[in-house]
Amino acid sequence: MSKQKCRIYLPQQTHSVRTAQAVLQYGAGAMVDFPDQTLVTAAPELWSKTQRIYDERLAKALHVSYFARPTEIAYTRFPEWYFCPKCRHFQPLQQWITQYRKSASPKQREKDPYMVRRPRCPICRQDLLCTRIVTICPSGHLSDFPWVKWVHAIAKRPICGNPNLKLKTGSSGSEGLDGIQITCSCGAQATLKGAMDDGRFQALEQSSTCSFRCDGTHPFRHESEPCSCYPRAVQRGSSSVYFPLVYRSLVIPPFADRLNKEIEGSHEFEVCVGSIDNEEPEDRPDFIKKRLSKWAEKIALEISADGKDVAQILERKWNPAEDSRDLNDTYRREEFAALSGAMSAPPTDHVGDFSREETDITADHIPHIKAVSLIDKIRVVNALLGFSRMQPVSSPTDAGFVSIKKPNTNWYPAYEVRGEGIFIEFDADEIRRWLQEYEEPLFQRTKILHAKAENSLLGSSLAQSIHPAFIMLHTLSHLLITQLSFECGYSVASLSERIYFSDAENDAMYGIFIYTASGDAEGTLGGLVRQGRADTFPQLLRRAVTHAKICSNDPVCMMSHGQGRDSLNLAACHACALLPETCCERGNMLLDRGMIVGTYEHPEIGFWKDLR
Repeated sequence: MSKQKCRIYLPQQTHSVRTAQAVLQYGAGAMVDFPDQTLVTAAPELWSKTQRIYDERLAKALHVSYFARPTEIAYTRFPEWYFCPKCRHFQPLQQWITQYRKSASPKQREKDPYMVRRPRCPICRQDLLCTRIVTICPSGHLSDFPWVKWVHAIAKRPICGNPNLKLKTGSSGSEGLDGIQITCSCGAQATLKGAMDDGRFQALEQSSTCSFRCDGTHPFRHESEPCSCYPRAVQRGSSSVYFPLVYRSLVIPPFADRLNKEIEGSHEFEVCVGSIDNEEPEDRPDFIKKRLSKWAEKIALEISADGKDVAQILERKWNPAEDSRDLNDTYRREEFAALSGAMSAPPTDHVGDFSREETDITADHIPHIKAVSLIDKIRVVNALLGFSRMQPVSSPTDAGFVSIKKPNTNWYPAYEVRGEGIFIEFDADEIRRWLQEYEEPLFQRTKILHAKAENSLLGSSLAQSIHPAFIMLHTLSHLLITQLSFECGYSVASLSERIYFSDAENDAMYGIFIYTASGDAEGTLGGLVRQGRADTFPQLLRRAVTHAKICSNDPVCMMSHGQGRDSLNLAACHACALLPETCCERGNMLLDRGMIVGTYEHPEIGFWKDLR
């Protein structure tokens, strides 16, 4: 890999991405196809400018001080191999740059010393094209395809002293990989036939003297590490190249009140956070304790607030004793309490980023629902923790996860959305009654999913969620999102879900929160909340359940024993229950219309079978 590490500014008009893209599909470690070249988003430590975002609960759970919205992003050049479409020369970028410097005028070399602004062949003056094929490994590494090793191993020749490759397409009259031919100046030649087959590199290593194990490179950090895996060749644009791990968090009271918001927006608070970051982790508690009262006075003076109130909030923010929230249980329970009204909300004049209103649905006698809450204001923080390749991960502890930040970096990239939502709380007693009455047929359906999960790389992270109640809630959420897109004007992709589930005997939790995931910094217009009011929600629910009774792929869909990713859905397909990936918390897995309306064999097991 090239060792060039200088900073060169690219044209903003042609090399820009949206903020959400920089945290989601184009986050650190992802390849981005720009008009003139393909680049990899660099590690956050290399980004030029960011804007801080605060979410106290999420920051403590992830052991960081803050989050940051990217405003200027750094990229590194990858893939390294480029070819000229005219003369067909095919070589690493560093060799192209060397040739360019020899032939370019002094003015050209001064203006663009590394051929960044327009990679061109120094001889033909044609724009260079980067290779379409790269290699990835289960450990999250991303490397160039081993072109030199491949052509000589296939030709059964030793690697020559000065490999000079050419890439030709369609010369053999074949399509696909068979039609891509690589030739070397020493006479070795090979096509890419079989290059993407599983175990291809391992088999090739056994019949040659070359090692085809992973190079262990992380282009986004410009680093490499030892790796014993055999990589797999994939298309540059393959979806398996990059799976971001993004955590979403709702900002709830007391972290969402107006005073908290004003403190976080003050200049003095930014200075405090910067000072804390400059201290060693073990010295921070004493450092904060000595200066907290002085900081509180300065911030209170800036925002015209009571110094004692400010000091209390600062003490809560920087109290290390609270840095142990469980993102899967305790974290969700806090949100459930806020959304359901069990947690006291701030007074109306103190409202900042959270506003809740309960609607009365008793007149319509909707079965199974305990309450519907309208969340007029909500702030959602989306933080990028890392990524994986080949297979998605659901936790930083999963095999193959690559953290995008170094241990001493005190922030994660993130973006925030202000929007609205509908929270539906279900009657726990009625769900328990349903589970007891139809225990055997429900168990048989979940047993199928347990068997599929055991053969999936995500099995351990899914085990707790393979429960009839969770699958019912999850499927209903998808049906409601689809119906809401018809009723309120939001596209399906602009809505998102959050499922609250626990079958603990004395502390059960059954709820669905559907909210806008594509609003801007100023929020949305209220169309979603309107659908949650008493005069519209009952009809919305009935339509969603009615549409679940028949799928255009029935009876195949309803009778399915496994479909979707890793066959982890039952009666759920793209025609009835699947949503865009950004909407779903579980990657479109663990869905089953049978839990909603019943199946052909057991129509009685549908939780909503009697809804008319």
